Amino acid sequence: MSEAADSNSGDATPGSKSPEPWFRDGLRFECTCCGNCCTGGEGAVWFDDDEGREMAAALEESYPEFLVRYTRVIDGHRSLNEHLTGYGYDCVFLDREMVPGKAVCKVYNARPSQCRTWPFWPELMKSEKAWARAKRNTPCPGMGNGQLFTIEEIVGRLEQSRASEEKPW
Repeated sequence: MSEAADSNSGDATPGSKSPEPWFRDGLRFECTCCGNCCTGGEGAVWFDDDEGREMAAALEESYPEFLVRYTRVIDGHRSLNEHLTGYGYDCVFLDREMVPGKAVCKVYNARPSQCRTWPFWPELMKSEKAWARAKRNTPCPGMGNGQLFTIEEIVGRLEQSRASEEKPW
């Protein structure tokens, strides 16, 4: 996602020269189990070996079996598989039948950091415009609703997301 248009919006993110980020008063977010963040156009859900082993354990499978059944290699790195549904390309672990009216993750407690940090990804936190665009385009009904995340909690998630981005994929 390109956010170049937002770079001059006057918004700040941690690490910028501005003293306070645009989300200084916190942001509300609560997962509504809509599944919209786990589907869409073809993409990738990256994970490292530790995260893969956690997901395998949650599924009570060996790690090699997990890799064969649920993952693929993209540009030399592992991603979770996706499958085409009427909604788009759903993550292999998105289950739309287990809970009527909800889309839930089969490995929720062991999901990768890419999933754990949604929607507090660096590219979505660059500006209010980027946040609003993601809320509209995902669309994510949980963005702007529910639990108030403080600036400290958001920065923590951003740091976790950035650490994940620095991995060699």
